[in-house]
Amino acid sequence: MKLKIISGNANIELSKQIVQKLGVELSEAKVGHFSDGEIQVKIVDNVRGADCYIIQPTCSPVNENLMELLIITDALKRASAKRITAVMPYYGYGRQDRKAEPRVPITARLVANLLATSGITRVLTMDLHAGQIQGFFDIPVDHLYGTPVILNYFQEKKLSDTVVVSPDAGGVERARSFAKHFNADLAIVDKRRPRPNEAAIMNIIGEVKDKTCIILDDLVDTAGTLTKVAEAIKGKGASRVFATASHGVLSGTAKQKIQDSCIEELVITDSIPLAQDGPTGKIVVLSIASILAEAIMRISNDESISALFV
Repeated sequence: MKLKIISGNANIELSKQIVQKLGVELSEAKVGHFSDGEIQVKIVDNVRGADCYIIQPTCSPVNENLMELLIITDALKRASAKRITAVMPYYGYGRQDRKAEPRVPITARLVANLLATSGITRVLTMDLHAGQIQGFFDIPVDHLYGTPVILNYFQEKKLSDTVVVSPDAGGVERARSFAKHFNADLAIVDKRRPRPNEAAIMNIIGEVKDKTCIILDDLVDTAGTLTKVAEAIKGKGASRVFATASHGVLSGTAKQKIQDSCIEELVITDSIPLAQDGPTGKIVVLSIASILAEAIMRISNDESISALFV
């Protein structure tokens, strides 16, 4: 089955890196707009009977990128593509994964339904906000992790007296696994969220005094929580504070908050393109192109994905 890689407009640079690793060319597709804003798609290459991969994180503008992905999928399906895999390094709407209060939607499930209904036969994604989102799909989901890339970066820094900090109770498993590779201690921040995108730090569980702390999360959005956690552990006597997350959403004034904080470096991946609309001096971007390229090749050859993380 011939391999075809199609890129949406969400992260073209990552798409170019992936095809370079795979040794193939991006399939020609025209993805633009009509004058009224409607998305217009035309697949130029012949994809009949092909194994197609659409690279499109649903980052900001979320609705635009999601709709673009659905329309590209429909175009491929109607062009008789044999198999269509959505490569979504970042899964937008992933934080709306449960009914946290009455009369709210479970939008992560709604998006899963939209993807399957459009004709996507498999989803390849990375570091979902909640692992159980995989259960929202009735099609196969391959869940990758950016941890190996991030872990390698911090190991090369040869930090000493390291403590990995989970910014909330939900991230403890992720932080514990990361700390295990460092032979490092673990600390947990007890926080409350009075309203969306706002957090109040209540307590720090674990010893951070005179330690090098690495705050580990799956994503950084407004950076309000992250900078508050950094201030709290610095106030408890931490000697150095680093932060890392797979997805740098970095909306609003997030970059300025990080620049003004006590965080030495924020290490993210290129699952979302880093906009240059603010200070980025403290932000380090690591490439996940190799992981995604290897995963695409393994899926195409019907090989194990889990072997990547053994």
